[in-house]
Amino acid sequence: MLRRLLRIVLALVALGFLGYGLARNWDETTSAVARLSPWALPGAFAAVLAGQLCSLLAWRRVLAGLGSPLPLPVAGRIMFVGQLGKYIPGSVWAYAATMELGRDHGSPPRRTFACISLSLVINLGVALSIAAATLATQQVVRQAWYLLLLVPVIIVCLHPKVLTWGLNLALRLARREPLESVLPGRAVVAAVGWTALGWFVFGLHTWLLAGRWDLYVVATGAYAFAWATGLLAFFVPAGVGVREGAMVLVLTPVIGTGAALAVAVASRLVFTLADVTAAGVAFLLGRQSARSSAVYADQNGSGSTALTPDRNLSGSPEA
Repeated sequence: MLRRLLRIVLALVALGFLGYGLARNWDETTSAVARLSPWALPGAFAAVLAGQLCSLLAWRRVLAGLGSPLPLPVAGRIMFVGQLGKYIPGSVWAYAATMELGRDHGSPPRRTFACISLSLVINLGVALSIAAATLATQQVVRQAWYLLLLVPVIIVCLHPKVLTWGLNLALRLARREPLESVLPGRAVVAAVGWTALGWFVFGLHTWLLAGRWDLYVVATGAYAFAWATGLLAFFVPAGVGVREGAMVLVLTPVIGTGAALAVAVASRLVFTLADVTAAGVAFLLGRQSARSSAVYADQNGSGSTALTPDRNLSGSPEA
């Protein structure tokens, strides 16, 4: 209870600093918002949804490599609805919700847990790599050079054998059964590829909100760096306030404080709306897909391996 209260307080403190920055630069920020193209917000929203689709394809590929291939709508339902838990104080809710949804669709909790963990590691590694490549001349990134030391560590950890060992260790600590096999290297490569594409698509939303057509590279790096910073501040729900602060630090020398604040706030708004939209659409499509699969299995007298719980050697469903 005390830990949860501390996280709420930290989130409020971060939002307080963001609010202070907005109040202090209110005229400049509102002017920057007023200068946005009518297509900036809708375009940014579309870019975020497209980036989320790339993330889903990466997530689904990892889950399939772990032994739970699922139809795309069902995988989307598990991932997008489950990730809404990140807005609740406490880092376990997104994990718990996603694992429970995975169980409903035949993916044992240990596989879903491993998939979530691996996806976060891949996203962090790709985000930091993109930030390093695109923001090498930015002072704030040079000051945060120690974050880039995580990149070679993550690359080593993505080796299938090292990765499986680490995931099994985490599963043992969580009192779960270990993974049955090593995650194929091709699954890791495919997930990294989709994740990298997703980050470059996410960069489009920052670029559109910044309103400077020559800043795509910096805009992409700014969001990647801000997201990674927010993720590492795991004690704050969804990195609220921390992510925005990091984005402002990167963009201020390029477009000014007011415009940077406008981009940061608009980015959070667009992502929140996209999260809710993706969860709603995936919930409906995933439900329909699961029903269709169940009807098909009943008509053919067999169950779907993707939508039925795996069984262990004793024949009982996996925990």
